[in-house]
Amino acid sequence: MDFKTVSVIGLGYIGLPTAAVIASRGIKVVGVEINQHAVDTINAGKIHIVEPDLDIVVKSVVSTGFLRATTTVEKADAFMIAVPTPFKHGDDDSHSPDLSYIESAAKAIAPVIEAGNLVILESTSPVGATEKLAGWLKEARPDLTFPQDVGDQADIKVAHCPERVLPGYVLQELVSNDRVIGGVSPACSAAAVDLYKTFVRGECIVTNARTAEMAKLTENSFRDVNIAFANELSTICDQLRINVWELIKLANRHPRVNILSPGPGVGGHCIAVDPWFIVDSCPEHAKLIKQARLTNDAKPHYVVNQIKEAADQFKRPVIACLGLAFKADIDDLRESPAVQIVEDLAQAKVGEIIAVEPNISELPGSLSDANVTLASVAAALEVANVVVILVDHKEFKAADRSLFAKKVVIDTRGLL
Repeated sequence: MDFKTVSVIGLGYIGLPTAAVIASRGIKVVGVEINQHAVDTINAGKIHIVEPDLDIVVKSVVSTGFLRATTTVEKADAFMIAVPTPFKHGDDDSHSPDLSYIESAAKAIAPVIEAGNLVILESTSPVGATEKLAGWLKEARPDLTFPQDVGDQADIKVAHCPERVLPGYVLQELVSNDRVIGGVSPACSAAAVDLYKTFVRGECIVTNARTAEMAKLTENSFRDVNIAFANELSTICDQLRINVWELIKLANRHPRVNILSPGPGVGGHCIAVDPWFIVDSCPEHAKLIKQARLTNDAKPHYVVNQIKEAADQFKRPVIACLGLAFKADIDDLRESPAVQIVEDLAQAKVGEIIAVEPNISELPGSLSDANVTLASVAAALEVANVVVILVDHKEFKAADRSLFAKKVVIDTRGLL
């Protein structure tokens, strides 16, 4: 296929970098985003998220006219859907996936799609979501044919290609990583490969849509299970008065052992979410995957109890919580265990809570409403008597170690 115009639906942490990279290849890209502030920011050649070097690429492709953001869907040769797939609101026990954003995207693009168009679902999705997307498009456009009915002869090609990038390295990995591409029919897969080959140097590996969906969920579940082992090990070592960081370093000297680093929990919109999609689809069989999720979800509560014990040593505890993002050197707070820990401390009224997050300019509403103060590293360490290291940001690694002297320090990242 020849792609003159590509529409990217959703200009968040995945959609905007994807749109920018495609535009940098000389293809006209129209980004669609419901957030007017994000649209205005992008059209000004700036970015509304933190990702290294993304600002340079966006400024370049906007100034040359290859990238433009809008709140309205327009005609294009291909549509890439990169919208959130959270849990259903109020459904915490079953963690059922909420596909309403994908459905809304399908209904938004349906009026403008034409025969010969390609629609790709990039959002991390439960198995069967791509087929549902094709079904929603068919309902809205009965005048067109779709691959679930006529296979390779369909007017509209539909495929799934999950993103597989690491925040902080998105631009690099969008180009270098292999891509798993699953079409609803072989022709759909071939069309999607044509699009990804315009900017991907890695291999484009073809499978069916369901396997492509499951591949992304499997990758993140594998990581989650291994992190759960490390987190469980850290709590055991805490009880047995063993330095878990030294223990892991020693164990990893075995040529076939590679234990991951523990932390205060697991965050982000991938590893903390995707395993539940497998559990929801096969609850009777996904026992290990479910237990890993429960283990990792329990770790923030364990850390909170550690902090409470430390705070009890002081008449007026002042607790500096270093880091709110779900991983180092980014501004993404989604599903962050650090945010959960600070929220729980504030609700428990343990003492004065100071949050340090160098990658944001203001606290999210849940924390600002709870009388949590946002401060610099130096300001927080000057007044705190309890210091909790929740994220290993570069600013914390560079901090003068003497500033931690005479403090009770709870180091969940092994930074010190």
